[in-house]
Amino acid sequence: MSTVDYNSRRKQVLNAAINRYIKNALPVASDDIAEEFDLSSATIRNIFSELDESGYLKHPYTSGGRIPTDKGYRYYVDFLIQQIELLDEEKQCILKDCKRKMRRLDDALENTSEVISEITHYAGIVSFLQWQDKILYKGISRILDQPEFKDADKIRLLIRLMEDKGKLLDIINRDFSGKVKVYIGSELGFPEMENCSLVVSGFKLKNQPSGRLAVLGPMRMEYDHIIPTMEYISEVLNQILEDF
Repeated sequence: MSTVDYNSRRKQVLNAAINRYIKNALPVASDDIAEEFDLSSATIRNIFSELDESGYLKHPYTSGGRIPTDKGYRYYVDFLIQQIELLDEEKQCILKDCKRKMRRLDDALENTSEVISEITHYAGIVSFLQWQDKILYKGISRILDQPEFKDADKIRLLIRLMEDKGKLLDIINRDFSGKVKVYIGSELGFPEMENCSLVVSGFKLKNQPSGRLAVLGPMRMEYDHIIPTMEYISEVLNQILEDF
């Protein structure tokens, strides 16, 4: 087999392993995905070992399957996922929900944090530059429902972080280029968020950059759906705010 084919297969195996872990929240064993590639478990185990050594996967226990690392997720987001095109009915639903409360700016932004949480099933966050230290968020309990946060210490750390609005604003308001920025695990820069990812987009008021929208959830989130969702919610909010 040529090197190109082998590298391509290794990427495909990594992609399959991460997709399965995102879906099931269970360590992925070689048997789990051997059938997908019509390969033996031993061959998949060898590829897993190489992905382990390269830092893309890790063993959560001494035996059993693998789970993705921060580096694995980063590679997945940057090179492997194909973003889902949102269905027209999803777009209509977002549009309708975002227009629920439009009388005041505060209402519109608070409602947007709720819409983000409802659609992603994680925490929706909105910051507005002119508020300085004010931040809106909904859906923290949705994160705590995830298997990664069954540990009481992790729950305490995460709730403490959400109460420390300065830290959250520091992360959300970082400069980035493009429509959406994804921060994964250690990239967030706070130990209490090492199991989390944050997907951030911006919005404008009177055509001026005015604030940020974000979804906070476990690293094991459906990036292929959440990234285009955040892009679309930003577009809708920009349209809505033209009337303010």
